[in-house]
Amino acid sequence: MPASVVIDEAADVVSPVLPGSAGLQRLIERIDAEVLDRERERRPPFREFEWVRSSRLGALRLRVEHGGAGASLRELFETVIELSAADPNLAHSLRNHFVFTESRLRASRNGSDDEWLRRVSQGSIFGSAATELGAGKAGRRDQSFATTLIQTPGGYRLSGTKFYSTGNLYSDWIVVSAKTADDTNVRVVIPADRQGVILDDDWDGIGQRLTGSGTTRLSDVRVEPHEILDESPTWFDDVPYQATLPQLYLTAVIAGILRRVVRDAVALVHGRQRTFYHASADSPADDPILQQTVGQIASVAYAAETLVLAAADALAASTDAVLAGEPDNGRALQASLRAAKAKVVVDEFAQRAASIVFDVGGATAVRQSAQLDRHWRNIRTLASHNPSTYKAMWIGGYEINGTPLPTGAFF
Repeated sequence: MPASVVIDEAADVVSPVLPGSAGLQRLIERIDAEVLDRERERRPPFREFEWVRSSRLGALRLRVEHGGAGASLRELFETVIELSAADPNLAHSLRNHFVFTESRLRASRNGSDDEWLRRVSQGSIFGSAATELGAGKAGRRDQSFATTLIQTPGGYRLSGTKFYSTGNLYSDWIVVSAKTADDTNVRVVIPADRQGVILDDDWDGIGQRLTGSGTTRLSDVRVEPHEILDESPTWFDDVPYQATLPQLYLTAVIAGILRRVVRDAVALVHGRQRTFYHASADSPADDPILQQTVGQIASVAYAAETLVLAAADALAASTDAVLAGEPDNGRALQASLRAAKAKVVVDEFAQRAASIVFDVGGATAVRQSAQLDRHWRNIRTLASHNPSTYKAMWIGGYEINGTPLPTGAFF
């Protein structure tokens, strides 16, 4: 049994890992142990996801009485940062799972008597198949899908092709956005291994290479009636700014990468056997230039984590209002603003920090065995999900003219 699993001997059941617990730390250390080997070998973390299932990490946000860890949103983001410092691929691959879980918590008012949250409490991982390539504008609430759900004499059938299917390769269930014969948008939840579901590991991005962000093909897939969700096809239709959580999640992954960059920078300094004859000190560890560079990187990492958690607190206030049945548009707006401002700042300074780490190690740092380039590649890839230029423009429009922020899926 994985070291991360905590046993409640009195009840003889497996309890989920708790935020900040020794069990969670052991799980993260195990995931961290072979991260460089996975990166070099392009080996998907299937084994590591089995550890995630057995530890029931995906149930962090569920209430304790519903089989979860009872984590707050702040604790969720703290965990995402920790996990991303170990392996940002695995952390990113869980984004759609946590977003789906949060949507079910909102729909069921904290998770009582919800079939899908019961599966989460048992360790199941949920992925998402929403994005389609085409000429339409991405992220609109009224977006139409080419993927179709039709009713036949033999039952419901689902067909279509989805792109950027982050995490589906490691998931037990996939949440699919589709349209019906009368052009109504719906979401369905199907087993990832059902006949007709094809998961192509064809993601060829420069970074986040092991996130399973390839193509999901659906060929005449059987869908049971209870697998058709009865709410809106969007994640959070009950709030005006539905994308705050998934967008902030990406910034949290970057914050975690920065934490790792600090660790790697310190290791580089301690690992240097020599310095330049014209350096300011005989020992690299005493060199004020290297100290300054590491200090800059550490400061960016601290700022990134602080911004993410401040936005998480605002998101928690908005979420608590929704769960209490008293949604507050003002709180939702503030959460969206904080998440957007965090992204604008973190994206820019994180890329610089991931670049100047090479100044700490010199030519030695560029060896393929060190895999230090993965930090910049991963940050650049995550930042590209939604360019910060558009974020900054809308933030400025709001600050100057009070222009409402966009409410679609990518803001």
